[in-house]
Amino acid sequence: MQILENPLILAPVVLSAITFFIWGYDKHRATSGGRRVKESFLLTLAFIGGGFGALLGMILFRHKTRKAKFKVLVPLGIVFSVFALMFISFSLGLDTPPPPIF
Repeated sequence: MQILENPLILAPVVLSAITFFIWGYDKHRATSGGRRVKESFLLTLAFIGGGFGALLGMILFRHKTRKAKFKVLVPLGIVFSVFALMFISFSLGLDTPPPPIF
C-alpha cells in the first residue's frame, strides 16, 4: 500500500493544501480590500486537519501573524489534529507503523 493511499494520511495533506490556498486568498482579499474569510472558518480549518497548511500560510503570506489568537490556536490545532488522527488510528486497530516509503 502506498503511503498516500491511506486516508488517514491523505486527508490532512489535502486539507492542509486547501487551507494554505484559503489563507493565501484571504491575504489577497485583505490587501485588495475585498470581502474576507471569517477568522472562525480559518481556525476551524486548522483544527480539522489543515493546521500545517494554516501555519505555512501564516509564515509565507505573513498573514494573521500579529494576532495572539492565531499564534496560539493554529499550533494547538495541529496538536489537536495529530492526537485525533492517533486516536482514530488506534481505534481502527491501525496501531502498527506504516511501511517504509523506500
